[in-house]
Amino acid sequence: MSEPLYVPVLSVRQYQRKAYEDLRPRIQAAVAPLWNLPACPGVAPAELKKLWRRELSWVSGAHGSHPAWVDAPFAEDEQAVLLPELLFEFGGLFSELRPVTGPERCAAQQAAALDTARRNGCGIGVRVSVPGEWGAGTTARTTGDVHRLLTQVPPDARADLLLDLGSVLPDRPNAGKEAVRALDALLPLAKWRTTVVIGGGFPQVTGDMLELGELREEPRTDWHTWHEIQTTGRAYVPQLTYGDYGVLPATALARKPGGGPVPWGVLRYTIDRWFVLCKVRNEGPERAADIRAAARRICDLPEFRGARASAGDTWLYDCAEGPDSSGDGTGQVGPWQWAGNIQHMTYVAQCLRRP
Repeated sequence: MSEPLYVPVLSVRQYQRKAYEDLRPRIQAAVAPLWNLPACPGVAPAELKKLWRRELSWVSGAHGSHPAWVDAPFAEDEQAVLLPELLFEFGGLFSELRPVTGPERCAAQQAAALDTARRNGCGIGVRVSVPGEWGAGTTARTTGDVHRLLTQVPPDARADLLLDLGSVLPDRPNAGKEAVRALDALLPLAKWRTTVVIGGGFPQVTGDMLELGELREEPRTDWHTWHEIQTTGRAYVPQLTYGDYGVLPATALARKPGGGPVPWGVLRYTIDRWFVLCKVRNEGPERAADIRAAARRICDLPEFRGARASAGDTWLYDCAEGPDSSGDGTGQVGPWQWAGNIQHMTYVAQCLRRP
């Protein structure tokens, strides 16, 4: 597989998967997602097997021959024992998609990923979480755990380092330094095929955080962190690949699927240094007019890239131009996330192509 330009962390849930499917071919070819099977706490093994089988089928259909990684980061011990059978069943999928494990995963999950890598010759992703300060104790413990895991990787298999910083928000100003310390410790452990630095800069939005209908800018702290790493002068910097959690907070992956309707939602747009958010109603007689007004505010931004920039930009433009009296084309929470992720992934890939 050619080295990816950009690694978005995505759930296999409908609207994130569809956002990837609806990227333009040139953008999709530059993007290698890190797919995540969702958290399913307490779900019985038989039911979970059906759910995961369906979701892996979706991933297979979305990709064809495009490369990516597949992870089950929330699998409980009794659930992880299902993975060997499922990964064997979808063995053909892993000619291009690489299984993922990590030093903190249970033995069953590690064994399933390693066995898949061994049987299919696809290599393996090693996802190392760095949620906070990388100190001396962290270096020794995590480096040792990763080294022990790498000793189990087949000699002819290649490993990818997926350094996951988790939430990278304004209250974490040293995230770049933490990433560099981790890279300094982990990169010498192997001849990594790909090294990805992942961060989640989209905020956790609460009801009292935004005023209804008003635009708000939140800093793209993960993007700032990436550029900080680029300026360190480390010899490995040119070999690093950028990854992020798109227009959802990093914590969203761990949420259990489902839930009822919500009274409000958020339209999202990505510009150079900021996420632009606008809170909208999701119920009531003024719902359609409020959503269209919010879309118009985004489309009126000097940084709006135009209706043809991506399917997400097209959706915003069409929504803004529709009649306030009609709810057709105004969407709900899922389509809003779909549009937001498409415009974000398209814009990030284009930015990373620039010198």
